[in-house]
Amino acid sequence: MPRPFRFGVDLLTPSSADEWRAKCRRAEELGYDVISVPDHLGMIAPLPALVAAAEATTRPRLGTYVLNAGFWNPALLARDVATADALTGGRLELGLGTGYVQAEHDTAGLPYGSPRERVDQLALTVREVERLLGSADHLPRPAQPRVPLLLGGNGDRVLRLTAEHADIASFTARRPVPGSTTGQLFPLTPEELDEKIARYQKFAVGRPEPAELNLLVQLVAVTEDRERALRPLVDRVPGLTMDLALVMPIALTGTLEEITAQVRAQRDRYGFTYLTVLEPFLEEFAPVMEALRGA
Repeated sequence: MPRPFRFGVDLLTPSSADEWRAKCRRAEELGYDVISVPDHLGMIAPLPALVAAAEATTRPRLGTYVLNAGFWNPALLARDVATADALTGGRLELGLGTGYVQAEHDTAGLPYGSPRERVDQLALTVREVERLLGSADHLPRPAQPRVPLLLGGNGDRVLRLTAEHADIASFTARRPVPGSTTGQLFPLTPEELDEKIARYQKFAVGRPEPAELNLLVQLVAVTEDRERALRPLVDRVPGLTMDLALVMPIALTGTLEEITAQVRAQRDRYGFTYLTVLEPFLEEFAPVMEALRGA
């Protein structure tokens, strides 16, 4: 039996305290299982925002989606994760990645490093945070015996690290555009995503428990005109064709029945049971969640 579906929303927009709490309460009312926050300059700070989200809600889990390992000292991160988990009543999920926006590292005065160096930093962070939070001597203590770990990435070393350590394996189904310093990403084809999932599953052989598989959805449009809904994305992403846009896994477009069928098909094909949508689609995705509950 597959896992039951779980649904998250990644909140991106800086807000006043009242606006932030109202937005989090609305996500809870709509039925989202997870409220998450990214780690980008120009957006809200993840851990303080999640503590505020916990004060405004009672049910959703609260996730970092995802922290850039190069922004964080592992010892300080372990302290902040333990504190945030305690202050959220044990609802925290820790998401980590290598970071992919060089311009943000440059602005922060932090080294960006080569792909190998960024993966090295991620691996160091994962292992050190696990060691510290797993020690009975570490203070402060998190509320949970283990804060669930989400890792995301496409390369073999990150997929292997994810298979070894993560409770949740996250896939953006996009790849960096070579030479981009601003984090421009290009969608994977369904076949390319097949390959990434197969590589991950190879590395995950022998796990005592399978990880939950997560997909970051970039577009949701309940519509009878799929091409019209996808046209702004096609026009915005250099090299993206309508043919690819119509089949790429990160866009959920069509009638409610077509979208729910697509989500079920992607669960069967790839194993995704945890979907995260972006804040602009908070309301649009709600009827899809309702239709998939219990599926």
